[in-house]
Amino acid sequence: MNAFWMPFTSNREFKAAPRMITGAAGCYYTADDGSQKYDTLSGLWCASYGHGRPEIAEAIARSARTLDYAPPFQYAHPLGFELAERVAQFTPAGLDRIFFTNSGSESADTAIKIAKAYWARLGHPEKNQVIGRDKGYHGVNVGGTSVGGIAPNRAGFGELMGATHLPHTLLEENRFSKGCPEHGADLADTLEARIRDMGAEHVAAVMVEPMSGSAGVIIPPKGYLERLAAICRRHNILLIFDEVLTGFGRLGATFGAELFGITPDILTMAKNITNGAVPMGAVAVTEAIHEAFMASTPLEYDAEFRHGYTYSAHPLACAAGLAALDVLERDDLVTRAAELAPYFEAQIHNLRGLKHIVDIRNLGLAGAFQIEALPGEPGRRPWQIALAAWERGLYVRFGGDTVQLGPPFIAEKADIDHICEVLADVIPAVD
Repeated sequence: MNAFWMPFTSNREFKAAPRMITGAAGCYYTADDGSQKYDTLSGLWCASYGHGRPEIAEAIARSARTLDYAPPFQYAHPLGFELAERVAQFTPAGLDRIFFTNSGSESADTAIKIAKAYWARLGHPEKNQVIGRDKGYHGVNVGGTSVGGIAPNRAGFGELMGATHLPHTLLEENRFSKGCPEHGADLADTLEARIRDMGAEHVAAVMVEPMSGSAGVIIPPKGYLERLAAICRRHNILLIFDEVLTGFGRLGATFGAELFGITPDILTMAKNITNGAVPMGAVAVTEAIHEAFMASTPLEYDAEFRHGYTYSAHPLACAAGLAALDVLERDDLVTRAAELAPYFEAQIHNLRGLKHIVDIRNLGLAGAFQIEALPGEPGRRPWQIALAAWERGLYVRFGGDTVQLGPPFIAEKADIDHICEVLADVIPAVD
């Protein structure tokens, strides 16, 4: 086990007591001892349509037999164009130019580069600063790490990319809110102060998640995102929605942009675009942004955007994406998620009052328990809870002082009951 340096993992702890997964089907993982573990987080928020979908597996196999790889630079294959058209059927109206990446992290950095290059193409190279938000997560590449607002993710790497951050919206007075909380919309107005300090002529974009997932399912207050969008429009600043986690149904709407009635200028996605079966991400932009690149590149054979990846629009990923989006639409899984969300909300909030739980947050099929930190050892209790839940047959995601839930859209009410029953036992039992 020495060769594999595991990501975002205590390698020493894991390798002393491995938790190995050898199979997956439906809502369950199979551990190496043959036991079944209910997947309470849809993998890492990315296998929301259920594991082992035969339609996706067969599409990948067909593609592997027919076209295992094609270069995406100056050449292409039909599935890339087909998937781009398919994705554009799901994105908000007007966001129908699609650039493919391989992950959410790559999508975030691509969006940042597009925003900066857009203003340069319009003759404003000085308009190149990006504003993020405390507790925001935009992946782990240099741009996304910098604009992201999870401090431990930036610590220890020296100077990355300069970025400014708005305050987060996790407020004491909103504890135990169901859905979008009442207080905190006025925090969007801090963007005005940042713009005054920096000068609107220097700000390229504001980048936020409709719902901050990795920091512990932080829900936007009522009216907050709308105010943020209005300020961006007023100051001619691009709005980037990072929908890597929320895209394709997690909030009970196809995208968070749809749920909140806001159309950003740039939208990032990944995860559920292929149901996690093959790594893939994408960035959707407006026609105006796309045209700025097309119109300002005089040589017909020159690349309008000198950016991309060896595996952009990989044939296997495109095949998986087409099959996954067919499943999403055919089985009406966005509606299913929306219909299950009220029951999910009620059941997780029934755990209010349990020892160690100091807050419960939810939106759509996303929820989190805020766990009271053990003095001097932040993060220990959620880790203990996750290990105890694993022994009881649940795979549970923990991060910081939160236990996070994002069940598959195919979950049943009985599954939600089971998750809550196990957590009701294990959460109070930790030290």
